[in-house]
Amino acid sequence: MTEPTALITGASRGLGRALATALAARGWALILDGRNEDTLEAARAQLAQQTHVIAIPGDVTDPVHRARLLAAVKSRGGLDLLVNNASALGPSPLPALVDIGLDALATLYCTNVIAPLALFQTVYPHLRAHARVLNITSDAGVEAYAGWGGYGSSKAALEHLPAILAVEHPDLKIYWVDPGDMRTQMQQDAFPGEDISDRPLPEASVPGLLRLIDGDLPSGRYQARAQSLVEMEQIG
Repeated sequence: MTEPTALITGASRGLGRALATALAARGWALILDGRNEDTLEAARAQLAQQTHVIAIPGDVTDPVHRARLLAAVKSRGGLDLLVNNASALGPSPLPALVDIGLDALATLYCTNVIAPLALFQTVYPHLRAHARVLNITSDAGVEAYAGWGGYGSSKAALEHLPAILAVEHPDLKIYWVDPGDMRTQMQQDAFPGEDISDRPLPEASVPGLLRLIDGDLPSGRYQARAQSLVEMEQIG
């Protein structure tokens, strides 16, 4: 198996699918995860015309599902890229923190914080030398927006978690990346009934991710749609 292998969560649509499409065109083998079996299968069928694809429907918060992802990684003999892209928004319309249900908040943290760490722990022994780990975060993790307290605070935790992992694993390239606003279902759910056609498609954020995957930039936080390597310097 000479082609590199990527594991991308939340790959059935949006940014995950856009990145998977770009990597398939480059000859990467793909292990894809998504909660909706039908949309994930549609993505697999399209991408399988270009490369080897393993699609495993399920929820990354489920240990049994993560075990299935690990089995796929082992079948490939290791992993060159882990992309923690799967995410949850929480209740919509977005509630103020004083009104958010604590069960809903716990679910957000399980999906947006605990699951990415759990998946990293699961595949870590099988990461190849100089592997990349991309954690998709948000400006809501560093800026305080009314109504975004649940999602934003979970992404704030996701900002710090890979920062610590980067210190603990200097042999790996570990990135936490703000993709910018995108025209996705999650964005529509955040603004129900509003016209979000002015937002860029997820494909606009892919070139920045590819520069992190291809290049040798140090571990850190990056903005995917920055226009130059200088502008992609670490934030904070």
